[in-house]
Order: sequence, then C-alpha cells, then structure tokens
Amino acid sequence: MAPTAPITQDVLTIPRAAPEGPVNLIGLTREQLAEALRGIGTPEKQIRMRTGQIWQWLYQKGVRSFDAMTNLAKPYRETLSQNFTIAVPEIVSRQVSEDGTRKYLVRIAGGHEVETVYIPEESRGTLCISSQVGCTLTCSFCHTGTQKLVRNLTSAEIIGQVMIARDDLGEWPEPGRAPKDETRLLSNIVLMGMGEPLYNFEAVRDAMKIAMDGEGISLSRRRITLSTSGVVPEIARTAEEIGCLLAVSFHGTTDAVRDRLVPINKKWNIETLLEALRAYPKLSNSERITFEYVMLKGVNDSDEDARRLVKLIRGIPAKINLIPFNEWPGAPYERSDWARIEAFADIVHKAGYASPIRTPRGEDIMAACGQLKSATERGRRSRAAIAADLGNG
Repeated sequence: MAPTAPITQDVLTIPRAAPEGPVNLIGLTREQLAEALRGIGTPEKQIRMRTGQIWQWLYQKGVRSFDAMTNLAKPYRETLSQNFTIAVPEIVSRQVSEDGTRKYLVRIAGGHEVETVYIPEESRGTLCISSQVGCTLTCSFCHTGTQKLVRNLTSAEIIGQVMIARDDLGEWPEPGRAPKDETRLLSNIVLMGMGEPLYNFEAVRDAMKIAMDGEGISLSRRRITLSTSGVVPEIARTAEEIGCLLAVSFHGTTDAVRDRLVPINKKWNIETLLEALRAYPKLSNSERITFEYVMLKGVNDSDEDARRLVKLIRGIPAKINLIPFNEWPGAPYERSDWARIEAFADIVHKAGYASPIRTPRGEDIMAACGQLKSATERGRRSRAAIAADLGNG
C-alpha cells in the first residue's frame, strides 16, 4: 500500500514537540533505536544484539538509568549516557477514587499537561491514555472537547503514560528476580483519553507497537482498543498498521443528531463511517467493533433511536457500550434516567447485540469517560455559553 499523507486537524496541523538536547530512547521503534545506536558508532555486527538488550532494559525491566544496564560494558554505557536520555512524563498529581480508579495529571515537554486514568477491575486493569493535549473535535457532551488543541503527543509521551502507570502500580520486575507471573495489574490499554488518536496516527502507531512487542511490555493487540470519533481515511490504516481492537464514538442515529454531538460527522457522515467500519474486522482480524453510545436524556435515548441503531449496524460484528453521561461543570446535557437506559439496552440486546451498560468509574475525581481535562485548563463555562456555541456550529 502506498504511503499516505497524515490526516490532520481541520483548522491547522499541530506538530509534535521538536526534540531538544540528547535523543530520548523512549518512544523509538526498534528500527529507530538501531539507527540511533549506529549513529554513535556501535559496530554493525552488534547492532541487533545491543538494540535487543537496551529494549529489554527499557520495556521489560523498566530501568531509567544506563548505569543499571549491567550486561553492557561500562565504556559503552558511558557513551550511551553522553548521547541519549531516558525520559518519561512526570506525574504532577495522583488522585484515587473511592472505587479505586487512579487519575494521574501528567506533565510533558513544554510544561503541558494531560490526564491518564487507571481503572482496576476484578480480572483486569485498564489504562486510559491520552494522545493529544486538548482536542479539536469539540464533541458537545465531552469536557475534553472544551479545551483547545495545543499539540500532538510524541510516541515517547504516549508509551510513557503506560510506563509511569506501571511505576505507580509496582509492576516492573524487581532487580535480580524473574518477571512477575501473577495476573497483570495493567493488562489493557484504551486510547480513550484526551484527543483524537487518528489525528496523531504515526505517534500512536509507534507507541502501540512498543506496547505490543513481545520482548518488552508485551500486551496482545486484542488488549489494546483505539477509540475514534470517525476519522474515516485512517480506519483502514489502523487495521493494517496497528491491528488493535477498534471502538467508535457513535452517539447518534441520524446525521442531524450526530452532527450536533460529534461535529466530525459533518465531514464523514454516518453512511461513510459505517462503510469503513464494515471492512475493519476482516482487515485487522478483529472479532468485532465496539460502538460507544453516551446516553443523553431526551437527545438520543428513545426506543426509536435504539431501533435505528441496530438497523444501521446490521451486518457488522459489534457490541454496543451504553455509557451513562458523566456530567461536568457547565455540561449542557443530563444523564438519561436509568429505566430509559435499561429499556434502550433491552431493544439492542433483543436484536442480537451485546449491550453492556458501563458502570461510571472515578466520577468523584472527574476521571470518568468524557470528563478528562488538564487541570490548568479546567474551565467553568456555563450551560448557556456552550449551548450558544452549539447553535453556531
């Protein structure tokens, strides 16, 4: 397949931060790491071995110091330290919800901040990571969408969120001991934090390849879910170059409603989006697509909406995640009544689709779906102000 130009934001392209000073080894692909080692004079016959050794120290053992890489000769470690750095984002604050959810405010290059959320469950632990500082999509029910886009995250800043969460969870193997064999605390990744992952495709792809590499963090592609609002041209590319599970922020069953809730629908409407989604499971060898559907009182929660939804997705292997709306200060919507959500779920279920109702997690620390926003940017806009913006959309 011929390379394609990256899909960028509608208004302007927001570049990733340009590296300054020594090259950060975190976030480099294996090929990029090998090239970096070649650039400091590593003998060609050693490149593959040195790349593998350093890779394991970084992503299997979680070390942050070249001095700790004890199977490398001391002079070589000194050469590495003179030319490279090992840098991950900084945790500025850590909040723990009553339900055990952890929310990290993370500082990246330039002093910008993003939020990362760890959600513990009985049989797994899911990390929700961000791909951009802010967002351009302005989905009207999403708190993140009220923060303007600042820039894309680098691959180092994306995979770095996984690494610092593992730090906090104590999930790296202890020096001198075999890797832990118990059930992983961080077993799943969802790209559902701040930003639209498919507007930062290359960095997301490279970071997820690092996460999936069998000699490092080693997560199966089926334990990684990328959520998009519907950047249609990049959906097939996601299947081919990442191959992870796909989730779609759907939220409306007519173009009129989805235009209002998810404005990207004005560029790639429901029909165009569904055409791309029908091909995804086959291209990526994925079992099914997850349709995310936030339940908004009196907006998209009628029986008619439920029936339209199952008709629209007919023929697509899918499950429907029903998400009770998580309110935030100034939100222009209300959560659907529980009885209404259950009635909607029943219609979807009877049509043959799994329709779990997502249990809100971390609401007390503003860590639930749609609530993430940098603390320094967390505004207190009124319902009237946001409604006025919607009216002008």
